[in-house]
Amino acid sequence: MSMGKMSDEKKTRLPGGCRLVEVPEIRDARGSLSFLQGGAGVPFTIERVFWIWDVPQGQTRGGHAHRTCDEVVFPLSGAFTMHVDDGAAQADVVMDSPTCGILVPAGVWCSLADFHEGTVCLAVASQPYDASGYINNHEDYIGEVKGKR
Repeated sequence: MSMGKMSDEKKTRLPGGCRLVEVPEIRDARGSLSFLQGGAGVPFTIERVFWIWDVPQGQTRGGHAHRTCDEVVFPLSGAFTMHVDDGAAQADVVMDSPTCGILVPAGVWCSLADFHEGTVCLAVASQPYDASGYINNHEDYIGEVKGKR
């Protein structure tokens, strides 16, 4: 499914509480502008912002779940495929609209792949970086998820 053309029906198919986050788009003769601001658009206080770019062809990013941190991921330019997995259901979403991101709640596995040349990905997070808050092995992740059920 493509973010630029994502139907309401498809929006509900995202696993683990993942959901579409749409931001305003202001267009005029000078171009387009979109923004995030505190208390609007993102369902948490933003504690960290980072971006990914110059990803070599064939490489993936992410490939982990956060134990307590929520994130929203946006494609600022270009496109990539976002894979989300809650241990029971999975979805692959083509991220290709700078006004549409996906909320990835804590406890959901996420990986990014198929980066087009020139892609820039922006992520905002609910917590500062903490290496101990990551689950980096998918088998360990599935074990933790099954242990909580």
